[in-house]
Amino acid sequence: MSKDFTFAIKSIYFDEDYHPADNTRITTNFANLARGTSRQENLRNTFRMIDNRFNALAHWDNPKGDRYTVKHEIISVEMNIDGENSTSALPLIEILKTNIVDQKTGERIEGIVGNNFSSYVRDYDFSVLLLEHNKDRAGFSTPDDFGSLHGKLFKSFVSSSAYRANFKKQPVICLSVSSSKTYHRTANQHPVLGVEYLQDEYSLTDEYFKKMGLKVRYFMPPNSVAPLAFYFAGDLIADYSNLELIGTISTMDTFQKIYRPEIYNANSAAGESYQPSLKHQDFSLTRIVYDREERSRLAIEQGKFAEEHFIKPYQAVLEQWSANYAL
Repeated sequence: MSKDFTFAIKSIYFDEDYHPADNTRITTNFANLARGTSRQENLRNTFRMIDNRFNALAHWDNPKGDRYTVKHEIISVEMNIDGENSTSALPLIEILKTNIVDQKTGERIEGIVGNNFSSYVRDYDFSVLLLEHNKDRAGFSTPDDFGSLHGKLFKSFVSSSAYRANFKKQPVICLSVSSSKTYHRTANQHPVLGVEYLQDEYSLTDEYFKKMGLKVRYFMPPNSVAPLAFYFAGDLIADYSNLELIGTISTMDTFQKIYRPEIYNANSAAGESYQPSLKHQDFSLTRIVYDREERSRLAIEQGKFAEEHFIKPYQAVLEQWSANYAL
């Protein structure tokens, strides 16, 4: 008999008093910002950047540019395997939920869940499995069924009763565009998402998220310098309000300026044809301290954690569940 997977959702506020929990994936954007001697200043400056960006985009009926503030919750998803000890639940996914406070009316507007996306199994796929697969190969390739298990786990979570009980809409995840692809500007323009870009070929990340049931579109919002990749399940424009979209843009545009300043804090904007590069030299740094090399090292460590505590011990269970999972 195939075992069932169940999900538990935990939420914690992401503010200047945030301290990462022991089981938080320490490569996540928010955990990186909240460590070290500069942690509180890092967080304070980050939230100020997010609020300023939000108000610049939501400029209507907002003459002083201070009407809105964005509040964040870190959503941690744990997975239990039916019949196993609940204390061995795997911290599967961490995502971010935005909430928008209209300081003029006092209204609290529910934002989008997703935004940032962190996953132990994705760390395993990219930082352990993919590296091992290509170690002695002449050309790059991906293992058979690469990303299939992770995609099914994600779709199982989004269709679960736990997700439906906590969130009204499907998630939207917003990431950097790929430095290995070229993006071409189109004539399509949205008042909030900005100018749409297309590319000739999907990136490995795009294909990976496709297995999670998510499509992708690339937009460069007003006053941004590079397009962002938006991953979504339904209709990105019809399913979400302008304020919901601005909450995601302001949050993730800020994160990318901190983590990939060569692309998102460049001193010149993307042109008609654009290939991002982390080797670009004409960019500005934020005042926020971040160690990118440490993050790459920790991704490998956490991928190995997933392998040791989840992939190997439950390999037979996972293979049976994956084979029987109804898409």
